[in-house]
Amino acid sequence: MTQLRISISSSREQFDAFAARLAQELDADMVLSSPGYPAETTSVVGVHPEQELLFTEQTTPEAVKHFCFDTPGVALGYVSYTYGMLLRGIASDKPNNFPLGHLKKYRGWVEYNAEQGATVISAADQSMLDDLADRLNTALGSAPMLPVKGLPKGAPVVSLDQAGYEAGVSETLERILSGHTYQLNLSTKFSWNCPDLDPLALLLVLRRDHPAPFYAWMQSGQHRVLSTSPERFIRVSDGHVLSQPIKGTLRVDKHTPEAEAQLVNSPKERAELSMIVDLIRNDISANCEYGSVEVRNHLSVFAVDTLLQMYSDVHGKLRAGRDCLDLFFDAFPGGSITGCPKLSSMTIIEELEPHSRGLYCGSMVVIRDERNMDSSIAIRTAVHDTDSGAFDLYAGSGIVVDSDPAKEYQETMAKAEKFLTLGDA
Repeated sequence: MTQLRISISSSREQFDAFAARLAQELDADMVLSSPGYPAETTSVVGVHPEQELLFTEQTTPEAVKHFCFDTPGVALGYVSYTYGMLLRGIASDKPNNFPLGHLKKYRGWVEYNAEQGATVISAADQSMLDDLADRLNTALGSAPMLPVKGLPKGAPVVSLDQAGYEAGVSETLERILSGHTYQLNLSTKFSWNCPDLDPLALLLVLRRDHPAPFYAWMQSGQHRVLSTSPERFIRVSDGHVLSQPIKGTLRVDKHTPEAEAQLVNSPKERAELSMIVDLIRNDISANCEYGSVEVRNHLSVFAVDTLLQMYSDVHGKLRAGRDCLDLFFDAFPGGSITGCPKLSSMTIIEELEPHSRGLYCGSMVVIRDERNMDSSIAIRTAVHDTDSGAFDLYAGSGIVVDSDPAKEYQETMAKAEKFLTLGDA
């Protein structure tokens, strides 16, 4: 299929207004980057989907590769944590009404490159190209955001309350001492009934008030995905591989050098990150050139919401004969949200958590071709079911041998805070 393309000089404010308008008027799907973060990337919006791949238990990584690579154009969507369990051979009998994965390809898509200050519009025909360009040029005059309708009120139903979560941490510590894992991510699920919620309006308000490296919005059947993730899983850019695992969290009122030093100098938080960096190095090495995998900027810190987050850059070079999806599926799901060793930790997670994670801890992905891809870890991510009205959010923390159950619960609540306080606005 021939693609027409045009590049238009644009500010970020103009692109953001344009993207919101496309989501409101054309049911667009979006992965949006925010400025100033170490994971800043190209924002992508897809309109007029023409192909889709809805994952089932029979969907193989090879089938995903055919969908993404056999025809030109970006593929945008998600791969669930539950699909990652299938890849690792971990069975589950928990109810799960969320798709295992969903990718779409589009007749038109737009990308914003902040370094070049330009919006690139690609479209299947001249009419669509002209329409999208007109919408971009008039985007700044679009209607202002209105109050979000149908916000969750009251306390959510939780899969693990404070006592249950702390008991899960204590059980995890027993598993660590018995040698079955040495770091494990334990989560809880928060659920509300919000039949009148306007999820897109909520996402746009969250993006305005709580910037984060990877915002995403996707319509998947009756589900609406609202992702506000701070964490990159894997990017492949012309074969150059970058993973940026996050481990180590500190809630602060203000990002100060003293607070940053407190996080960086914590033996527990340093150990958490170093364990996961080792895991990621191992996960990507099989698909990278020998000797190319290295760690840079170890123990770096950035702020998102009221949290300081510690991260590292893990680089590599994709081997000849391998593609970005070989790398993605061999490393999936990300080690920062499983723990390590990965297989044993995932097995224990399935035993200790009473809920199915679904999309949570999976990935939002943008796949361009065999050697170009970007993906986030789907944390700080909520799903609204427009049929049932259910609005579900998850949060968790990484547990190591010197974890304190009460502190791990507090960290989990801090990560969920921007969603937990929505009804108070």
